[in-house]
Amino acid sequence: MGKKKKKHTKNKKDKKNWQFKQGHYYALIDGIPTEEGAIEQMENAMSLPISIAGALMPDAHQGYGLPIGGVLATENTIIPYAVGMDIGCRMALSIFFVENPENFIIKYREKLKNILVENTRFGKKTFEGQAYDTILERPEFHQIPLLKKLKKIATEQLGTSGQGNHFVEFGIVEIIKDNEIENVPKGKYLGLLSHSGSRHFGYEIAKYYSAIAEQKINLPNKLKKLAWLELDTSEGEEYWHAMNLAGDYAKANHNYIHKRIAKALGIKPLAKIENHHNFAWKEHWNGKDIIIHRKGATPANKGDLGIIPGSMTTPAYIIKGKGCKKTLNSASHGAGRLLSRRKALKTFTWKQLKQVLKQADVELIGGGLDEAPMAYKDINTVINKQQNIIDILGKFYPRIVRMN
Repeated sequence: MGKKKKKHTKNKKDKKNWQFKQGHYYALIDGIPTEEGAIEQMENAMSLPISIAGALMPDAHQGYGLPIGGVLATENTIIPYAVGMDIGCRMALSIFFVENPENFIIKYREKLKNILVENTRFGKKTFEGQAYDTILERPEFHQIPLLKKLKKIATEQLGTSGQGNHFVEFGIVEIIKDNEIENVPKGKYLGLLSHSGSRHFGYEIAKYYSAIAEQKINLPNKLKKLAWLELDTSEGEEYWHAMNLAGDYAKANHNYIHKRIAKALGIKPLAKIENHHNFAWKEHWNGKDIIIHRKGATPANKGDLGIIPGSMTTPAYIIKGKGCKKTLNSASHGAGRLLSRRKALKTFTWKQLKQVLKQADVELIGGGLDEAPMAYKDINTVINKQQNIIDILGKFYPRIVRMN
């Protein structure tokens, strides 16, 4: 009698027999160029046993784990990679009253350029002398071992901006609706717009807890970056607190930049509008308490104010959410990339970029061909796709753009 055949079993590391499914999500991508990779990533996310609902924004493109422009709802679980590596990446807009803002920018162009250069730092550059914000006194820095190790880099990079598509820029704000933004009636204003996140601090948090999630949840290779943490575990609770601290740290970075520049201008802002677009929120949806991951998506609950930028030569839109259930109360976070950074570098020339900047009356300080406006989708088309989920309150037109 021969040996009894060994019965095939699943990987012993797989603690549960996950039941994958074919999830359904709401998409706003019809008629807009969207990578197959982004669609596949969204479908992968919806196949998870923890997924409740999802939406794909019109600016969607391929990322890691969840696509950029992807929104995912889960219950009592959080996916670090669905929040993103730049936790709390966000927008902030300060609105200033000046007489005739177009002429103001023309008249004081050199001064405004100097203000941007002197009061911003990008990439690895930091400010001379120690920047400070009360965020550095938060108890989480002492309570969570990882954050204790990261406090030094958080302190050093406070008030600075990242690389890539992060920017600080002066431009013209045009408000088209009265009684929507407190202290800001219809009209034209000087605007200061910034885009950045939680810097290396947030990156290290994302990397650390993503690795833990991958160890705990054994998934097929194509789904590994969608590994999750349960919020009622010690690791899940730690990540939740660390993520929220990183989001508040990102906000503190923007606050520092805007305060410095307002002081240099000698003008107090009338109003400030800001929002995260790489984060996870506890929200109530369809009678359930859920976690909504917005990776490159803007919160658009009813009454939420936010900013959806275009490119360095196209307008950013100031919006108010309508609370659309189908999109999980979410909107796009920008125009979205049409070409990858690598492809943009191979496709465009500095001569082409300079011509586009000149036509748009935009002056660029720093930046690179990977951020050429031609590498992005048309922001107006992207916004038009969202008429049922957002109201347009105004626009910001860039004039002096500072990047890495």
